[in-house]
Amino acid sequence: MFNDKTLVCKDCGNEFVFTAGEQEFYAEKGFQNEPARCKDCRSARKNAGGDRGAKRERVMYDAVCAECGCETQVPFKPTSARPVYCKNCFDARR
Repeated sequence: MFNDKTLVCKDCGNEFVFTAGEQEFYAEKGFQNEPARCKDCRSARKNAGGDRGAKRERVMYDAVCAECGCETQVPFKPTSARPVYCKNCFDARR
């Protein structure tokens, strides 16, 4: 079936063992690629946010509510094609 494999981490360059049990788990989950990083580098990458899960700061745009006329901020660039509402007016329209 599966045999332990020695792989080289692409971040730190150290060798690590991809165990038969881990290979079986990967096969059950349908994963096709072997791990490219050792456990320590995977954990460090996960804790640092990595490439994918990094949160970007939300850009907010100033707008004037079409209902009450108060100034507000929205997470999209407002256009004249559609009205923009403050939180209170938006919630009241729901």
